[in-house]
Amino acid sequence: MYAAPILCCVGGTLMDWKFLFASFDGRISRQPFWIGFLVLMAANLLTNLVIRILFGFGAIGGLLSLIAALVLAYGAFAVLIKRCHDRGKSGWWSVLAVVPFVGLVWVIVDMGILEGAKGANQYGADPLEGLAAG
Repeated sequence: MYAAPILCCVGGTLMDWKFLFASFDGRISRQPFWIGFLVLMAANLLTNLVIRILFGFGAIGGLLSLIAALVLAYGAFAVLIKRCHDRGKSGWWSVLAVVPFVGLVWVIVDMGILEGAKGANQYGADPLEGLAAG
C-alpha cells in the first residue's frame, strides 16, 4: 500500500518529497528541479561538515563521506531523470551530469533553464498542466 507522501507547500502547490528524491518515474518542472538541487547541495555540505568535525580527514571520515555521497547521488539521479523525462529525453541522459565541466553546464542549461515538453509525453502528463488555468 502506498504511504502518504511527505508534503511541503511550495509556490501554492504541494511537493511530494518522497517522489522527488526516491522515484525514477514521471516528470518534474524546473521549480522542483531547482528545489531538489538546492536541498541536495545543502545536505551534501551539512553532511560533510558534520563528518569532518566528528571524524576528521582520516580513513573513517573518508569512508563515511563516500557513503553519504552515494546516498545523495541516488536522490540526485532521481531528480535528474525526472527532469530529463520532462524534456522528452531518456533518463540515461542524466549520466552526462558526471562529466567534468560539460555536465555542470548541461545540468544548468538543459535541466535548469530550458522549458519541458508541452503536454503529455511517453513519461507522463505535463507537470505544469492545469496550473496555468488556476
